[in-house]
Amino acid sequence: MPDVAPPTVKFPHRSRRGVLLGLTAPQLTVTATTGLLVLGVMLTSGLSGALRLVPLWGLVLAAVFVRHRGRALADWLPIATRYLLRRAQGQLIWLARPSTRPVRDGLLHLPGTAASLRVVTAPDGRLAAVHDPHHATLTAVLKISSRAFALLDPATQHANVAGWGRALAALARTGHVARIQVLERTVPDSGDALQRYWASHGRPDTPVAGPLYTELLQAAGPAAAPHEAYVALALDLRAARRLINQAGGGLTGAFAVLGQITASFDQAARTAGLTPAGWLSARQIAAVVRTAYDPAALARLERWSPTGHPQADPAAAGPVVVVEHGEYLQTDSAYHAVYWIENWPRIETSPAFLHQVLFSSGVRRTLSLTYAPKSLEAALRDVQRRKASVVADAAERARRGQVDSEEDSIEYADAKARERQLIAGHADVALTGLLTVSADTEEQLRGACAVIETAAVGALIDLRLLTWQQAEAFTLAALPLARP
Repeated sequence: MPDVAPPTVKFPHRSRRGVLLGLTAPQLTVTATTGLLVLGVMLTSGLSGALRLVPLWGLVLAAVFVRHRGRALADWLPIATRYLLRRAQGQLIWLARPSTRPVRDGLLHLPGTAASLRVVTAPDGRLAAVHDPHHATLTAVLKISSRAFALLDPATQHANVAGWGRALAALARTGHVARIQVLERTVPDSGDALQRYWASHGRPDTPVAGPLYTELLQAAGPAAAPHEAYVALALDLRAARRLINQAGGGLTGAFAVLGQITASFDQAARTAGLTPAGWLSARQIAAVVRTAYDPAALARLERWSPTGHPQADPAAAGPVVVVEHGEYLQTDSAYHAVYWIENWPRIETSPAFLHQVLFSSGVRRTLSLTYAPKSLEAALRDVQRRKASVVADAAERARRGQVDSEEDSIEYADAKARERQLIAGHADVALTGLLTVSADTEEQLRGACAVIETAAVGALIDLRLLTWQQAEAFTLAALPLARP
């Protein structure tokens, strides 16, 4: 049997092209406003009045062209404005208040824009989902597991990668799925599950081996960090309105459509080498949300659960306290820092390139990959717009006598390759990667972040620590809710 070459992956170049002439919308807004201001000053005070305001024009130029952490100062303006507004309104600290009023069944008491989310269960009780009335989505969460990818032979790796691609393409082509989120996290373990398994299946009275295993479990159990993986599928209630109406309308019809999509995905996941462990119930979804804000609660939820799987009351799923700082977030029993994966590997690399990040020793982290399917027409329009922008910028650069940009050439080649794939029938998705690092103290968080940043260099990805966006980013990065 001939040897099978190991599969490789390559990501396209991330475009830094702006709306016009390489300028982003905030930069264009500042430039246009300044131009109108200069015109008004010259009409009223003449050239001398405009010259007196040279320091102001210098500050404007700095805001447009000076960059800080990959963004122009003008791009920081809307982010800083939203942060200062939340600070002025006292929204950087979120406290849960005890109430004697009746609690609406299934409501997730979460801070920020996720406050209106609620967990609902299908009429037949077989499927639970998170209903987002603002974005009109119904999201089901699947717990999955798989064999160690790095230990598989190249042929099996290639088959699993191709199977996962087909699964994403099938969901994207339906036109009814708003987002697919893959969330993989490590959680602290009290060792209760290991102890229960040893009590049921172990033989502690075995000479030599029995006492050694018992001592090993007592020492290693609390230090373990199990890995959990979830897939969240968000049904677009607006796009699927026709099918929902045919199935009875309302949430009943939505659950019927969602049930068909989840059943198809179960089969596609098995083809990709994944093992579905069942779609989560309302109380299990609440437990995942609760342990994201309060990792120390996991052992308590496992101990109280009759099945051994963590469960929580949806009304108690939210945090008790959230304190937002500029570059990190403090919740009930942990400190968190959220990174955005700004650039993916742009050279041929193994599909397991994230192995160093996912298995960094002694670090608790959550990796969230969100896929937003695009229709064929929208994807082709986006490709044409990018190609036209590259050609226009190249023509403008040639007119000014400037040298060619290799970055433009690579971006144009990526756009043409993407267009060929779309014409061949492939689906298009927009990928957003977020990485959350968690620790028990602020000092431990800094150490864990240093470990993750070092591992990211080896994984050929560029991480950018989010500033003044930690609270909102945490709900997207650490919770399997498939939110935009």
